[in-house]
Amino acid sequence: MLVVHQRKRRFRGPEPTRERLLQAAFREVHRSGFQSTGIDTILAATNLTKGALYHYFDSKEALGYAIVEEIIAKLVRDGWLRPLLSDGQPIDILIGIVRGLPARPEDIRAGCPLLNLAQEMSPLDEPFRKRLERIFLAWQDGVATLLRKGQSQGTVRRNLNPDETASFLIAMVEGYGSLAKNAQDAKVWEVGVTNIVGWLRSLRAPRQSRRGGRHATNRVQGKR
Repeated sequence: MLVVHQRKRRFRGPEPTRERLLQAAFREVHRSGFQSTGIDTILAATNLTKGALYHYFDSKEALGYAIVEEIIAKLVRDGWLRPLLSDGQPIDILIGIVRGLPARPEDIRAGCPLLNLAQEMSPLDEPFRKRLERIFLAWQDGVATLLRKGQSQGTVRRNLNPDETASFLIAMVEGYGSLAKNAQDAKVWEVGVTNIVGWLRSLRAPRQSRRGGRHATNRVQGKR
């Protein structure tokens, strides 16, 4: 799940016009999907002409790629990658990020924009798939790097594989987001957060687990 904040802004001049088109397109794609979003719908939301749109984007596909690279990638940077660089113990940082993920009705209803596009477009458009893959890999690498830091500090279990564990975390976050979206029920997401936080606590090094009154019980991502 990614936080989507919509801000009201005043647009003037050529670059703000591009941003205006990009944000309007993102809202429509997030609501209806890329294939179902029409150029006319985007233009109606911006009161701009097709000439203005095609001045900045050669095609609908080019507009979609810009949504991925400029908006969705930024959501991952702001929601995950930057917080991963915070001071503190790695597991505490990850728990804080997960607990801060959105649970508003509109977030549950629309789902994660990254996952939505990956599910819709990855089988259909290779440039889309590659752009989305780069975001997932950056997300995974950021989490794995933090876990390695924790291992070097002695606060994260040494018997886990950071890359596999990071991938599993992302799968849980996106999986519970999908379940909540399908159920249209924030309680499903809340249960997911509780379970993810419990699993993250199990990744602490044994000494850290005892200090917190808990023991590392899961070995899902341990090296063989």
